[in-house]
Amino acid sequence: MATIIGRLFEQNELQSYYQSDSSEFVAIYGRRRIGKTYLVREFFKDNFDFYLTGMANANMTSQLLNFQFSIHKAGFTDAPVAKNWLFAFQQLISQLEKSTKKKKLIFLDELPWMDTAKSDFVSALEHFWNGWASGRTDVVLIVCGSSTSWMMNKLLNNKGGLHNRITQRLKIQPFTLQECKNFLQSLKISWDEYQITEGYMIFGGVPYYWSLLRKGLSLAQNVDVLFFRENGALWNEFKNLYAALFRNSDKYTQLVEVMSKKSKGLTRDELIKSGKEKSGGGLSKILEDLENCGFIRSYLSIGKKSRDRIYQLTDFYTLFYFHFLKGIPAIADNHWSTMIDTPQHRTWSGYAFEQVCLAHIPQIRQSLGISGVHCKYAAWHSKGLESGAQIDLLIDRNDSVINVCEMKYSIHPFTIGKKYAENLRNKIGAFKEETKTLKSLFLTFISTFGLKQNEYSGMVQNEVKMENLFV
Repeated sequence: MATIIGRLFEQNELQSYYQSDSSEFVAIYGRRRIGKTYLVREFFKDNFDFYLTGMANANMTSQLLNFQFSIHKAGFTDAPVAKNWLFAFQQLISQLEKSTKKKKLIFLDELPWMDTAKSDFVSALEHFWNGWASGRTDVVLIVCGSSTSWMMNKLLNNKGGLHNRITQRLKIQPFTLQECKNFLQSLKISWDEYQITEGYMIFGGVPYYWSLLRKGLSLAQNVDVLFFRENGALWNEFKNLYAALFRNSDKYTQLVEVMSKKSKGLTRDELIKSGKEKSGGGLSKILEDLENCGFIRSYLSIGKKSRDRIYQLTDFYTLFYFHFLKGIPAIADNHWSTMIDTPQHRTWSGYAFEQVCLAHIPQIRQSLGISGVHCKYAAWHSKGLESGAQIDLLIDRNDSVINVCEMKYSIHPFTIGKKYAENLRNKIGAFKEETKTLKSLFLTFISTFGLKQNEYSGMVQNEVKMENLFV
């Protein structure tokens, strides 16, 4: 029997919504393939009074016919095909009012696909909630969609009849490293933490990608099967992924490709100079959509103004695609194994491991013993661009300490040499001088297998190893 791996917070939230003394309008969103539908269906064991999944690339006529099939399955076998969504939701009301259940559980999945051109779907949904469901105490309406931009614009930030009507919102986050490890164990796949970490650098915490792995194959063998064969399950994933989420998806993929070439990210002005998108509302909308969907993050370095905000690609699969897949034909077996420890692999792995660390800051804090200390997180770039000094993660603590984090991916314990030690000292010195901080600076090293002890390793106050990220 299928079981839910992890998701303890989300399960507790769903339980509280169901036990609420009021009707609840729950919006669940998150990156495509992240497991939203699986979580809801498995948690409630398909015990819905009504369950409807929108159809991709279908017109309103087909969507309403699909609605009829679902309402027949729910027991309203005499319902004709609705002429519009307003009539369809009235049919649903008639069916639900016959239910004797204490709670009437409704799940509308892939909601954005139902909102076809000129269908007035959102207006009908507004009327269903405002005119009937919200006045009761026994309705739990769960809506879900992978198009996070649609969910944000049409529901969560709605300016019309649904303004502030969403009673609960739940963003489904990627799996952590430990949840991926637990998931592999449920699949009877036994990998060490190094293989799991490199797998995370490729798949991220996206459960669907991990579910494709084959028992009995190593990570490298699985990567060859999934990515580098023409019939591989993830051979065409990139095109399908963005096309399913965004209209004019080419504009989105062009921007993330530009970001993939600069690991530290780019400012808005730098993105404009790339020539892929003009300044204005169009660029703002694309960046907002990409960030809402979890493909990029934006951040400000300490001491920088809002116009200097940096946009960085953080989606692991997209990063892997641009480094290794774009533009190449299908390749014979063992291709990925031949890439290990090449310059191309080292460049990608350094960037990807940094993103793994940034996705596991709570685990880093726990390893440092500061889970109970209030912290802020930041990055920093030197004003003197020629120096190139930058710090990708600062943990600014309320106990007058700042952890200056260095993140290094290596197949062996990392060795700090004379040149690198000098670089670290210069970086910390520049940070002190420019920020004028009075806090103590603790150089914190986050790596796969820790540091090799030598004459320079003593400059590091704290170490976090890969194993500490599996908490």
